[in-house]
Amino acid sequence: MQQQVLDAVLKGTIKAAQNFLTWTNDRLFLSYGPHKIISIHIAQEMEALKNAPEIFIDATISDILRCSLPNRGEYTSYMMEKKITQGVFSITLDERFEHKNNEDSISKVIMSVRNGVRNPKLEYSHEIEKICKMLDCETTLDYGLFSFYSDLSQNARKKLKKRIPELVKSFDVVVKKFPSLKSSFASSEIQKIEDSGEWLAGCYVIEPK
Repeated sequence: MQQQVLDAVLKGTIKAAQNFLTWTNDRLFLSYGPHKIISIHIAQEMEALKNAPEIFIDATISDILRCSLPNRGEYTSYMMEKKITQGVFSITLDERFEHKNNEDSISKVIMSVRNGVRNPKLEYSHEIEKICKMLDCETTLDYGLFSFYSDLSQNARKKLKKRIPELVKSFDVVVKKFPSLKSSFASSEIQKIEDSGEWLAGCYVIEPK
């Protein structure tokens, strides 16, 4: 199922990029649009999967921990212990089943979706660390994703072929601080648009060893 999810993430991001170009008469790259455009396109691809999970956009960290820790009431103490501040994840995938109440969801995948990612930044490393902290415990979460769209103008000195490995390397540095976790990376092919520039969709996967 992980590969299906990964494929849906990349496919959704690619569709968002292609649609935004069409909407703007081939003038603007997706980085000019809000990141939620990508989240919605990814959610549409997830919904099309066989045995699709429940899909939530902008679920809070406290809700995700409540739905993934063995003891649902310990999410506050866990956030304090791991120094996790409140916030949201762009997309959360939950197990699909007939619910008995509004508090019995089971979170399986957390996903951060970013637009216009081109260089290693501290904010991206912090997001990777947050994903790691969510996974570095006894949890129902199977893995986490940092998915992103990246583009460059044709005048950029350093192209995506060099930038993306540097970005992934900066993520690897963070994940290596958590011995129980491992990571991998997948992306679309670099798409080139004549007289404009280039773009790609990327997805960094973090999961238990």
